[in-house]
Amino acid sequence: MRSVFLIISVILSLVSCTHHPVNKTRDDFKKYYDQFRVEGSFVLYDQNMDQFIYYNQPQLTQPFSPASTFKICNSLIGLETGVIKDENFIIHWDSVVRPNPNWNRDHDLKLAFKNSTVWYYRELARRVGGERMKYWLDKAQYGNADTSGGIDLFWLKGGLRVTPGQQIDFMKRLHHNELPFSKRTIDIVKKIMIVEDTLGHVLRAKSGWGDDAKKMVGWYIGYVEKDDNVYYFSNCIQTTDTNNNDFARARIEIAKKLLDELVFRNE
Repeated sequence: MRSVFLIISVILSLVSCTHHPVNKTRDDFKKYYDQFRVEGSFVLYDQNMDQFIYYNQPQLTQPFSPASTFKICNSLIGLETGVIKDENFIIHWDSVVRPNPNWNRDHDLKLAFKNSTVWYYRELARRVGGERMKYWLDKAQYGNADTSGGIDLFWLKGGLRVTPGQQIDFMKRLHHNELPFSKRTIDIVKKIMIVEDTLGHVLRAKSGWGDDAKKMVGWYIGYVEKDDNVYYFSNCIQTTDTNNNDFARARIEIAKKLLDELVFRNE
């Protein structure tokens, strides 16, 4: 009988020591947004800890235009449908001179992703076509899967919306190869998403900038692989001040400050 009580006490002791992560809210992150005169939200999911860290948690479920973060999904669909063969597939520049000088030349997929070249992805979407695009958005469960507003504009000025929480979910499914695309397709997109590849970590990410209900909306989303762990993140900023010259860099710089504090602090 004593042995039975001993076993029970050991089990109860182990159960009491089991780690139950508690999601954290960091109101002190507001200082980073104030620095750039923007509003916004940040969420980080620590895979090993099964823990979320939030700034402005209510915005987690608020839908916004994905803008150029949709290039991740657009690339997956282009590859899966065979519209583009691989990361070296070239679409020739149409000779229209655009404000971004980096866009004014022929692009392959990896360069178009790096430069966030709008004309390349608009052409890619036209080649995919409305019916196939809608099919894959529904199958991938991307945001609200709304393609209204034109086949080559729906993620910029049309009906497509995604929440910060959905961005995190999409990144998780991408990393775990749980999206409805072939491993080859996913591997190519993972490769072109790499922003940093060091001895300590790999950062995959994409920025975005668009207009949404009279606000400018900026994104920086992705995930970090570090020390046998994965950290998924979404930074979403907004402003009504169209003269805010810091907006473009704020998307990335705020995210990097937060990643430095939460992920890279021990490197």
